[in-house]
Amino acid sequence: MARFDLIMVREETAAKMLQLPLQKFRDMVRVNWLPRGREIAPGVIRWDVDALRALARGDTQDLRDDGVI
Repeated sequence: MARFDLIMVREETAAKMLQLPLQKFRDMVRVNWLPRGREIAPGVIRWDVDALRALARGDTQDLRDDGVI
C-alpha cells in the first residue's frame, strides 16, 4: 500500500497535532496565536501542515509575512 504525507488536515486533526483540546485550538486561532484554516473548496476548511510545523519550530516570521497568522 502506498504511503503518503498529509499536506492539509481538518480542524480536529490540527488540534490533535498540537495536543490541544478543540476549543482551546479554536480560541488560539481566533486571537491569531495559531494559523487560520484555508477554504480549499466551498465549505471545506483545512489547515496547512507545513504552517503548523513551522509554528512548532518557532518560525513565525514567514507565517506573519504571508498573512497566515
